[in-house]
Amino acid sequence: PSCRRYVAGGRCKSTAKLDGKVVIITGANTGIGKETARDLARRGKVIIACRDIAKAEAAASEIRAETGNQQVIVKKLDLADTKSIREFAEKFLAEEKELHILINNAGVMLCPYSKTADGFEMHLGVNHLGHFLLTFLLLERLKQSAPARIVNVSSLAHHGGRIRFHDLHGEKSYNRGLAYCHSKLANVLFTRELARRLQGKFQRQAEFTANALHPGSVHSELVRHSFVMTWLWKIFSFFLKTPWEGAQTSVYCAVAEELDSVTGQYFSDCQPAYVSPRGRDDETAKKLWSVSCELLGIQWD
Repeated sequence: PSCRRYVAGGRCKSTAKLDGKVVIITGANTGIGKETARDLARRGKVIIACRDIAKAEAAASEIRAETGNQQVIVKKLDLADTKSIREFAEKFLAEEKELHILINNAGVMLCPYSKTADGFEMHLGVNHLGHFLLTFLLLERLKQSAPARIVNVSSLAHHGGRIRFHDLHGEKSYNRGLAYCHSKLANVLFTRELARRLQGKFQRQAEFTANALHPGSVHSELVRHSFVMTWLWKIFSFFLKTPWEGAQTSVYCAVAEELDSVTGQYFSDCQPAYVSPRGRDDETAKKLWSVSCELLGIQWD
């Protein structure tokens, strides 16, 4: 029915092959991450970076069997622990000479108040800071492998977010729904500032791009921390995208030829989408960048 087609949204029509190319996808053992990995495994080498190795291995062997691609590799990565992120990057850089596509897909949503190993509020720590550090550590390899793409999975929820510099870790006040929104706004701002910094670093801008996206409201495990949301998700599943449908925009941002020189943009349903005014605030983006560097103890100019 046309209603279901509307819910399904855009599809990635690109048949681009990624022969000899290397892709990293974080959190690719379930949901849209797994479907993104499944699609890209039909095109090239995929590294699934996950906290839960057993789940990731199960997903990888399923994808290998289905696609016939043995180059689907699992690596341990816990985005809630900077030590794990550094170990992952170190191992990857030692083993792989190239990296063409980095998809920062993993995320937590609606967690009860908790902190990462480094004392960051969980949503901000995993969804933003973890990926910020991972991107920083892999950036040189991406540059050497250009043309390269960075794809950040954000959300429509960024419209409800704000960067509360006075209380980044939610110690003064905490609402788990809003904490998720704030972290998704951080994804949009990070993408914007990263794209700005990468511009002019290359002869041809087409060589290195960074874009963000909203996958759609997807029937996935992301709402597992909320009984009410899990219940609502079940009732309204007809109006939610399947993980395969939800993965389409991630795949599109990773491979579509027409995006070769498009950077710093935000997509939904495989087309450009509206970004909230807060998501277009360059001053906030710059400040978030420097505060993130401070928190992570890195220098990223």
